[in-house]
Amino acid sequence: MYGKFVFAALVALAASAPQRGRAKAQTAAAQVAKIPQGVSKATDGSMILDSTAMVNGLPIRFKIAAPAEQFMAASGVPGAAATSPNGTMGANVLLHGDGGDSFVKFPNQAVQNNTMGVVLLAPNDNLFWGGGNGLDRTDGVAHSQAVNDFIQTMMPQMVAFDKNAVVFTGVSGGSLTMAGFFIPAQMQNYPNSAVELNCGGMPPQVDVVDAASVANTRIHFQSTQSELKLLQGSIPQAVTAYEQIAAQQGMTADQINAMQTVDNTPTGGHCEFDGKDFSTGVQTMLSSYANVVQGGDGTVQGIGAPSTGKVTTGVVGNEKLKFVGGQKRELEFESGVVGKRWAEPQDVVEEEGDLAMLACDRISC
Repeated sequence: MYGKFVFAALVALAASAPQRGRAKAQTAAAQVAKIPQGVSKATDGSMILDSTAMVNGLPIRFKIAAPAEQFMAASGVPGAAATSPNGTMGANVLLHGDGGDSFVKFPNQAVQNNTMGVVLLAPNDNLFWGGGNGLDRTDGVAHSQAVNDFIQTMMPQMVAFDKNAVVFTGVSGGSLTMAGFFIPAQMQNYPNSAVELNCGGMPPQVDVVDAASVANTRIHFQSTQSELKLLQGSIPQAVTAYEQIAAQQGMTADQINAMQTVDNTPTGGHCEFDGKDFSTGVQTMLSSYANVVQGGDGTVQGIGAPSTGKVTTGVVGNEKLKFVGGQKRELEFESGVVGKRWAEPQDVVEEEGDLAMLACDRISC
């Protein structure tokens, strides 16, 4: 069954590869396509299925990490034993940032709180969830629908999980698409869900389909003191917008604060939640995911100073985040190293829009 999915998707991804030797830098999609798909082991001993499915005409490459016995026999995972797609485990579905680093690193692969990890790859050359660039996510509607349809129609063919226990993570550009398009349009399909928006966010860009469902979603906004300047405006706007949605549903300040929290105390740049690096920063947040949005005490182990570790501050009265400095979007070259920036279409591929090393170096392509 998956042969057709993989073949069609690889053709679509490979079409973006340069045709004349090294005359042109490869796209992000072409670089990630070099990484073999198949079955491997997760950091906690779970099995990872890496494959591709066509969803609404879009090639969606995915990774699912779960105990072997939770996979359906048709998945091809050794030890697969599930006979029904209706399982008891939840799923944490992650949308990576621009360039795809968090798809490659898969920071949510370890099972937490009886929740398996899932990461989806953006279906375009630049690996931008929502397409476009910056805050202009021109394909946000189509991409959000594809994410929903993958979860609802494709995942049940591969793994047993509880559709009523699906939660979400956004990283950078993935957070923009999640906040701008997915939450307002799709959350009615995920009762009592949770969303962690890391280093990104903007107000709804489409109509809110079911405000009550959005208000009943646990949402955490996580940033840093030196966030990208572009996001220093959009993240507080997103915090305010989602708080207003909850208030319009008649929720009190205390009720809103129990559902929506925000933090940007760590010193560091874009996604550097540990004060050190983009990738390790994202991993820091994902390693404590359950503590933040699944009923834990709100403590993130290893988060950067001067944070106390507890990040779950209620949004009411804390909408106007204070930032110090921040990177600009422009591409800068210093000593032959590509400086930090927000990823732009057609540029040489980099980590999720704001990393100092070329993505090709980081994914060993």
